[in-house]
Amino acid sequence: MLLSGRALRNLLLEAKPGIEFRERLIISPILDQENQMAEGSSSIDVRLGQKFQIPKRTKISYLDHLEEKHSEKIEQYKDEDFVPIGDHFVLHPRQFVLGETLEWIHLPHNLSAYVIGRSSWGRDGLVIATATGVHPGYSGILTLEISNIGEIPVYLWPGVTIAQLFIHRVEGTMEGDKDPSGHRGSTGPRSANAASKDRDIIMAFKNID
Repeated sequence: MLLSGRALRNLLLEAKPGIEFRERLIISPILDQENQMAEGSSSIDVRLGQKFQIPKRTKISYLDHLEEKHSEKIEQYKDEDFVPIGDHFVLHPRQFVLGETLEWIHLPHNLSAYVIGRSSWGRDGLVIATATGVHPGYSGILTLEISNIGEIPVYLWPGVTIAQLFIHRVEGTMEGDKDPSGHRGSTGPRSANAASKDRDIIMAFKNID
């Protein structure tokens, strides 16, 4: 079931005694409650944070997610930039960066979420996505994949509402206390090895005579 803006406000503001931290929905800071969780909406707007990871095209010639040292190599592939509130980051046409949400998010074990870009940005050629859905039990900021597919540069101002977080109830019981995404506790934009769990399977086929 998709939660409405009103239901999200109720969950975020509830302070029932005896509720453990990990069983609460937490999204913080919320700078404009009425607009970020507007009446009639089914999402909460999230804001752009201050950290960016920028690909460096001249550093490496390719990315191979099946390489054993891919995680080490990816660190050579990106620069990091911190943009103060009140300043902006310039995203040029056909440029891709990793950003982050300003909000820190915690989902209890009966809620999951996903993030999509706001259509008002999309109409200017800005595409915002996340690498995965947000699993129950996740705690941390969210990494945003940001691309400019338009024809002119776009200014990215930390603090602007840039995406929407849709939250669903999860049926059934979650086992254990582990976030399946592997990104729990994230404090900045983070790359990942998309094929880390597939290497042995692919290599097994490669070694067949």
